[in-house]
Amino acid sequence: MDLLQPLALPPYPFKLTDQNGQLFIFDEIRKRKIMLTPEEWVRQHFVQYLIRVKNYPRSLIKLEGGMRLHGMPKRTDIVVYDPHGQKILMVECKAPGVAIDQKVFDQIARYNITHRIRLLAVSNGLQHYYCDIDLEARNYRFIQELPAYGDHSTG
Repeated sequence: MDLLQPLALPPYPFKLTDQNGQLFIFDEIRKRKIMLTPEEWVRQHFVQYLIRVKNYPRSLIKLEGGMRLHGMPKRTDIVVYDPHGQKILMVECKAPGVAIDQKVFDQIARYNITHRIRLLAVSNGLQHYYCDIDLEARNYRFIQELPAYGDHSTG
């Protein structure tokens, strides 16, 4: 699979470097070079989409945050916070060749048992799904568009 394949997200001028035949991408959030994998390609595009299109502040985005689920260490791809430190968005990224199926939705739903975040997104770079969770009523609804930063309630 082509590591640099075009995605259904705007293209960005990433800083790529080749080290002994291995491509690395500079991650603006973590401030370091990350080995480029198909999933990382999607994650980096989605982060830039959040920042440049949806106006999410770079300083409120955390990548690959650790958590424990049923005693097992897990990593969330992207979590965004509001200025008060409340989690407002969680994004699960998959490689473009990975189908967005029930298994992927189950994964982010399991992570959200711990996080309790109202807005969830799942993307393989080609397809994106957004879900608004009502934690109190214990239900959800899919939404067509990811809200811009500040355009949704975090309550």
